[in-house]
Amino acid sequence: MAHLIPSSTLQSHVSSPLHSRPLQKNLTPGDVGILKSTLLPSFGLYSSLSLATYFAAEATNRVELKDWLWPSAQVLNAWWSAIGQNMYKHGHPFRAAWDALPWTEQVLLSCVTIWGTRLFSRIASRSLSRDTDDARYEAVKKEPGFWKSAFVKIFLPEALILSVISFPFTLPFNTDNNTLALGEDARNIVRALGVGVFGAGLAMEVLADTQLELHRRERTDLCRHGVWGLVRHPNYLGDTLIHFSFTLLNMAGFWNPIVLLGPITNYLFLRVLGGDKQTEASQEERYKYQDPPKYEQFKQWQRDNNSFWPGFRDLANPWVLVLAGCSFIGVVVEEALRGTFHM
Repeated sequence: MAHLIPSSTLQSHVSSPLHSRPLQKNLTPGDVGILKSTLLPSFGLYSSLSLATYFAAEATNRVELKDWLWPSAQVLNAWWSAIGQNMYKHGHPFRAAWDALPWTEQVLLSCVTIWGTRLFSRIASRSLSRDTDDARYEAVKKEPGFWKSAFVKIFLPEALILSVISFPFTLPFNTDNNTLALGEDARNIVRALGVGVFGAGLAMEVLADTQLELHRRERTDLCRHGVWGLVRHPNYLGDTLIHFSFTLLNMAGFWNPIVLLGPITNYLFLRVLGGDKQTEASQEERYKYQDPPKYEQFKQWQRDNNSFWPGFRDLANPWVLVLAGCSFIGVVVEEALRGTFHM
């Protein structure tokens, strides 16, 4: 059962000269310490990168460059929070800074890196294969004075959203405050659960992108097979599972309930501000006037399949077993690596 961690345990943990994160006692989710140590530095980094990306996007007339920034900036922030600031502020070499991280935090940083690197590669390669901007942004660029207000209306708000989404992989490296003290066995179980959810989410993203690309090489209609037969946006569902897994990994290490804001904000962004809502609005407008048969297929797909969450009947889909298998493989790999490098 979870209980308050003794202060003596906290002190003994931070006594290591390499594990030099600021000790912030009795922080609550609304404490100004979290604002100063985590949120503001993240926003400073993201807003600076967003400004540079905005100038590049305006110069090339490609709004989609902000999508390149989305995963790469999060990986950069995670590495700075976990490793970079330790090296910069305390002069520790990379290997020493890495070894100072507890195993769960090494796993967390590795998962963020795997997810962000793959997503960046996918977005960049897809963008470079086109001669024009993403179809979702072509319509908004037609608005009068779009570029004059784009930074304030689009780029800067996304920087703020990213700052909150990043809580699960920035806050643990900036504070030793912990509201949970789980036993070793419980931590191992929670970490395995987090790795399993991450494995399922990553597999869903990879399968969704691969199956869609193969489908488009052969046909021009909608891709509705494979994981696309589970939900209309399996890549967004995969991303949601991945960000939830980061929170589970927090529970196996340094836990503060404020990290829950990360996956919640990411989910709301995918469902309300961008993601499936924005994608489907663009698809419906294009198909309706440019490809009526595809538009009818799209409307039927909306009636047959949920946008984001699969139904109970979808549990019989064989691709659910594939995702479960990938989840299991992820847990086995993590356990093997822990036995090799951490024991």
